[in-house]
Amino acid sequence: MGATSESDFSSSNLLRTRVAILLTAVVAVLSVVTGIVNISATGVSGPLAEYVPPAAARIAGFTGAMTGFLMLVSAYGLRRRFRVAWYTTVVLLPITAFQGLVQSSVLSLPLVGLSLVSLPFVLINWHHFRRSVNMTTTQLASLAAIVGVQTYGTVGTYALREEFEGVNTALDAFYFTLVTASTVGYGDIAATSQFGRLFSMSVLLTGVASFGVALGTLLGPLIEARLATALGNMSEKELDVLEDHYIVVGYGDLTEPIIESLGDRSAVVITRNDDEARRLRDRGYQVITADPSDEEPLQRIHIERAAAFIAATDDDAQDALSILTARELNPDLRIVAAATDRENVPKLRRAGADTVLSPSVLGGRLLVESAFGNDDPERIVGQLLGFDE
Repeated sequence: MGATSESDFSSSNLLRTRVAILLTAVVAVLSVVTGIVNISATGVSGPLAEYVPPAAARIAGFTGAMTGFLMLVSAYGLRRRFRVAWYTTVVLLPITAFQGLVQSSVLSLPLVGLSLVSLPFVLINWHHFRRSVNMTTTQLASLAAIVGVQTYGTVGTYALREEFEGVNTALDAFYFTLVTASTVGYGDIAATSQFGRLFSMSVLLTGVASFGVALGTLLGPLIEARLATALGNMSEKELDVLEDHYIVVGYGDLTEPIIESLGDRSAVVITRNDDEARRLRDRGYQVITADPSDEEPLQRIHIERAAAFIAATDDDAQDALSILTARELNPDLRIVAAATDRENVPKLRRAGADTVLSPSVLGGRLLVESAFGNDDPERIVGQLLGFDE
């Protein structure tokens, strides 16, 4: 009963979390649709029509569409269980409800109601969104550069508004900076002096440079992660966070039982076969394609921080070379190995393995003991390992 209740509780939590994510996505779509519809609306309808100026309703429609796009990003982040997405969703849901009220349209009423309904679901499931977004210093610097260029251009253009035709407000300055830095350049705002042209060129050059660097630093890791997944390899970001993990060498008959027995513990499989690596990766396992007897791949998966090293291929010679390399890189590492041939047990021990098991010997002994009527496999295993006398 206890196990069933716990399972039902977990299923209920999972269902509530999925409902919260789904509601957020629906609110995002509604916000975009109602925003676009109300941008082109010529009049104001709905229960607050007499209190809302048409200009305010149109502005709310425009900002509502923008908020909807941000909500779509938040919904994606919630699906990935990011904590920052939970924070942004909690902030954006009341904003979408308010924008729906200001739009004062019959079409906006579902947006208001669904926003208010979604907020409690998101709030009560806060503990399910724990993942953090780890950004490198380069990525943070790239984002700061974009913000800096936009600020520089906006402040500078507004301060020099006498040098530009069509710049009267801070919004005009922001608009000019955005279209110039992004190289769109509609031509509706133009510099009227040499100094204004020089300033425009500085905004253009710094804007293009910052956008280019930002695209490389922000999209590069995403492309790398996609390629790594397609090839069955771990990305550099995944490799960097490895700690107290278990390294499983090779892919053979014992690999499946090993990684299943490790359960939720962090484990990395090293195999030289691309197809096997891809299949393991598709099933959610961490894997890299490399020769496990080489130092470079073992250093990449941070063998110095590993909890244990498991050599269990079908090739004892390959296991011996891998064990020698692992022992050299981490003398204190716990190393266990499975010997395909029982004659190789002492050789693998001499190579540096702390414990060597022979699956064939172990299986044969268990079968014989079972035939004798002894159904205590733990005692038999203990005898084989030297734990029982």
